[in-house]
Amino acid sequence: MAKALSLDLRERVVAAVAGGMSRRRAATRFGVSAASAVRWKALEARQGDARPKPAGGDRLSHRIEAHADFILGELDKRRDITLAEMRALLAERGLAVALSTVGRFFARHGITRKKRRPMPANKNVRTS
Repeated sequence: MAKALSLDLRERVVAAVAGGMSRRRAATRFGVSAASAVRWKALEARQGDARPKPAGGDRLSHRIEAHADFILGELDKRRDITLAEMRALLAERGLAVALSTVGRFFARHGITRKKRRPMPANKNVRTS
């Protein structure tokens, strides 16, 4: 994904436009596209500055986190439930998610899906 241009450059373009220069001329002078100059000036008029919006980050986990009580409750009932079974239970509730989404939910909450029981440490030989 492309990185946003610096706030300093944005402010210089907006200041040039505010000083009477056309948007296209300011864009040419600072080496940016005319569309960027137009967008930055509109952004400055709308929110008071030409600061870019935050980029990246998780925007979708709130969908499954809204069902956290249900998921954790089902997990207490059946400790051996698989990701596919949990996904099917969520689909019955009207939430369509991928297996990886359920897996990331478990990882965020520190829930492991190991099927074998933990073994005591072997004093003679290293075990896995």
